[in-house]
Amino acid sequence: MKEVISQVKSLVAGDLVCVEWCDASIGKSLSNGLSGIDVPVKSWGVFIGVLGKRREHVILAQNAFRYSDGLFDIDYTAVPLPWATSAVVVEKGHVGAEEAKVLLNSFTINEKNKNEKTTFNRSRCQRKVRNH
Repeated sequence: MKEVISQVKSLVAGDLVCVEWCDASIGKSLSNGLSGIDVPVKSWGVFIGVLGKRREHVILAQNAFRYSDGLFDIDYTAVPLPWATSAVVVEKGHVGAEEAKVLLNSFTINEKNKNEKTTFNRSRCQRKVRNH
């Protein structure tokens, strides 16, 4: 665990990374026994930070949508830090520092702007973000 924490601390927002982790599992006790408990996962994405109130999560941006009318949205994976087994940089600075900051701001916009107007379209929550 100490090695993974060290690996995560060395990550910089904007790095393209691969995080290996063990997902939660559901199974029948007679089918796989202990061999069915660990479900290995590899997640690739742009590292935007470690966040969490009760438990820290490694946040990876996987798709970033910039709409023509100024709306910005993000798909992400949040890996619970204790579940991570490895965090490796695939490409340093894949996304520039300024764009990584915009991704982080988009991810945390609910906390920062609770009074901001929100529109709903096809079950997707979208917010107008000013990048300047």
